[in-house]
Amino acid sequence: MKRIAIQGTLGSYHDIAAHQYFENEEIELICCATFEDVFKAVRQDSQTIGMLAIENTIAGSLLHNNELLRQSGTQIIGEHKLRISHSFVCLPEENWEDITEVNSHPLPLMQCRDFLNQHPNIKVVEGEDTALSAEIIRTKNLHGHAAICSKAAAERYGMKILQEGIETNKHNFTRFLVVADPWQVDELNRHRSHEVNKASIVFTLPHTEGSLSQVLSILSFYRINLTKIQSLPIIGREWEYQFYVDVVFDQVLRYKQSIAAITPLTKELKILGEYEEGKSTI
Repeated sequence: MKRIAIQGTLGSYHDIAAHQYFENEEIELICCATFEDVFKAVRQDSQTIGMLAIENTIAGSLLHNNELLRQSGTQIIGEHKLRISHSFVCLPEENWEDITEVNSHPLPLMQCRDFLNQHPNIKVVEGEDTALSAEIIRTKNLHGHAAICSKAAAERYGMKILQEGIETNKHNFTRFLVVADPWQVDELNRHRSHEVNKASIVFTLPHTEGSLSQVLSILSFYRINLTKIQSLPIIGREWEYQFYVDVVFDQVLRYKQSIAAITPLTKELKILGEYEEGKSTI
């Protein structure tokens, strides 16, 4: 049985993503309050695997998670892309006219802004997690409260679904990373059929003209496709940045050659993981 640390509780989108990624495998979830706690769980038990959201097609990158990943010493072993669909749920005995307040994580609240604007009389209150909001309403029997969460969370906690698919943009996907202790990577990969065609790297560059364009030109020469580039300022070093880059490739050798070619042009280059590109899941 695999132990998977996730942010959130049972019924959360992390729960759904973990079960889809490890389909047909027996897993035990370790529910963590924060992403810091996810990495802490992996540090405390090298057999534990972490799963965390890293970017959303609407909200963009979870910048803090990039930094947590870099500092953690863990390695990315896979990714999963999950279609996010939100539901508006309440206690079984209540209906629309009873609802005065809605609770959820700030990100889903933002993703459902058009729906919420159609109900200006409902007070919007931010919470820690989508599924946890539903669980609290159910266990505390909070009349007049609704939650925005997944359909799976509503079913788990016995909540009534008043409306499904309330997200503003239906092309709403979240990308999750699967991370593990570097010493466990080979063993974990041995039991999964996968083809390495994607990598995540982070590096810094000298504060000189054209330093980034040189790196990008080399990657282009080796026909390496950039799917993401994100810069974060380095605290305490004015106007210097770390660049988080995701690349996909069809030949591992050509990818290795490109990394060897850009390394002399960078500072502190680190490969965060080499893995199989995830497919979008409905």
